[in-house]
Amino acid sequence: MVGLEGPVPHLFVEGPMQRRMAIILCLCAVGGTVMGPGFVRAQNESPRPADSTRPLERPPFGTGNLPATPPAASDWLFTETFPPLGFTGPSSVLPSEVPSDGDFIPVEDRWRQGMPALDRYGKNHPRLMDYPFQLGHWWDPYNQNVLKGDFPIVGQDVFFNLTARLNQLVDTRQTPIPTTPFESTANPFSEEFFGSPNQLANFTFLSVQFDVFKGDTLAFRPVDWRLRVVPFFNVNVLNVEELAVVNPNVFKGVQRERTFFSLQEWFFETKLADSGPYYDFTSIRAGSQYFNNDFRGFLYSDTNRMVRLFGTRLANQDQFNLVATFQAEKDTNSGLNTFDNRQQNVFFANYYKQDFLFPGYTVQASVAYNHDNATGLIYDKNSFLVRPEPVGVFRPHAIDVAYLGLASDGHIGRYNVSSQFYYALGHDTLNALANQQQEISAAFAAVELSYDRDYTRFRTSFLWASGDRDPNNSHATGFDAPFPNENFAGGNFSYWQRQSIRLFGTNLTNAGSLLPDLRTSRIQGQTNFVNPGLLLYNLGIDFDVTPKLKLVNNFNFLWFESSAVLEQYVYAGGIGNFIGNDISMGCEYRPLLSNNAVVTFGVSTLIPGGGFKSLYDKYQSTVNPQVAGFIDFVLQY
Repeated sequence: MVGLEGPVPHLFVEGPMQRRMAIILCLCAVGGTVMGPGFVRAQNESPRPADSTRPLERPPFGTGNLPATPPAASDWLFTETFPPLGFTGPSSVLPSEVPSDGDFIPVEDRWRQGMPALDRYGKNHPRLMDYPFQLGHWWDPYNQNVLKGDFPIVGQDVFFNLTARLNQLVDTRQTPIPTTPFESTANPFSEEFFGSPNQLANFTFLSVQFDVFKGDTLAFRPVDWRLRVVPFFNVNVLNVEELAVVNPNVFKGVQRERTFFSLQEWFFETKLADSGPYYDFTSIRAGSQYFNNDFRGFLYSDTNRMVRLFGTRLANQDQFNLVATFQAEKDTNSGLNTFDNRQQNVFFANYYKQDFLFPGYTVQASVAYNHDNATGLIYDKNSFLVRPEPVGVFRPHAIDVAYLGLASDGHIGRYNVSSQFYYALGHDTLNALANQQQEISAAFAAVELSYDRDYTRFRTSFLWASGDRDPNNSHATGFDAPFPNENFAGGNFSYWQRQSIRLFGTNLTNAGSLLPDLRTSRIQGQTNFVNPGLLLYNLGIDFDVTPKLKLVNNFNFLWFESSAVLEQYVYAGGIGNFIGNDISMGCEYRPLLSNNAVVTFGVSTLIPGGGFKSLYDKYQSTVNPQVAGFIDFVLQY
């Protein structure tokens, strides 16, 4: 129920009782809220009615000017109804009671209450000026909008959120590309084993997210239930300068064009229980959804089919996750999910503890288990064999690996600290490189320290992934992860992480991963624990130049932890451990000071060291520094 409001024109006031009545009516007109049957303001009207700011006019003293009979209340008493702010959509709340008198009017849709227009500066609402109580449009995401979850669509607590996203990525790179002298070459007289390294890739992603949820729009209270569906459409084009890159069939040429549609994300979530007065909860979510097992994506960072039980404890100081994934096969060129079963299951359990020893410092303990079945001979969409690895006598094999993890992230005083440790143990029924069964025992460790001063962050980090020093025994000690996507040491700005570098039938490293694991594909290949491992040391500095512009700069030193696997793989000795120096610079520009429009640009280079040169030197010359760059446009509604 709300009080009356609106102007009260030309009240005849005489005597103390009448004065009190007039004052009460004026206060209601000024301080009351917004609903009533009488008057509806036009949406484009800015100022209040002219007479609403005039003082009450008192009649002259004497009885000669008084009307013979007092006016009826209906002649002067009305409530002005202002339009609700933003784009509201229709209300599903029907009035259940009607006004019984002129004192109060029921307002049952508490969300769609109007506000009077306010010309704060007396300038008649010019464009680009900050004014309260803005009337919005359906296409306006900055003001209240029913399409952005600001007004309920059913009742008082069921909301809808629509998000449309366009992502345009242009990626140019140089990587060592072998020629095909036994079949044909794109260019005559290309007798060198490694040909032109130039590549140009173009990716267009269009997605629309439909999100319906019941609950409060405030972030501190978990929703009661949620239904989300996110279809994706992709167009990708790859241009190279050598044959047998886009397809093993040299008649396919040097260009590849693909389109793909995916129902990338779809799930239903419901809250099982509230467990405390501080909005502690337990919920379950089933369907295709995003999950990251650790702070930096070292082990698993992917959107896939899974069932997830999650919640908080102890006034949100502790969080937990229990996850069972049922991996869908990925599309080769877009990286999106298909509707085929991957026959791989990954299980996770982790627990977060905030304010551990220091305020703002969080630790996490985790256990993961990866079960990857033998699936026969699996070829990707470009006709390359991805499972098992095309190495030796390639036969299907199954992998069972458990991971024990301990991580931290946060700050100790003014110093930011992030760390991760994993120990992997398990069994591989037949490793292609070792050509025998393998007992897996591998380790991984990473740490980053940073310090913020003004608008600058100084960073240094170190990463170690154990390598296999003897590929001929039955113990695999090279670390690998099921689905990594690290945000570390430059992340996707780094050349080493961003590029897939081919090495015969496998990849030395895969796009999206720092690990030189010699697997055929990060998204479709199997984990391989017979690999050279990695040592990485990083120096970085970030600048928040303006609220719109951020610069990210990194210098990485890279070594193989052991080159014994590589020497056996390429039948060559004397391969050094030093990979080279990875130098990268990136910038992120947000012209609207929001994520509705983001431009990301990056350039990087790998200056080869002795180990890289031993693998990719040409017959008559050494491998040149490899250069890459990209520009990424994101428009989001």
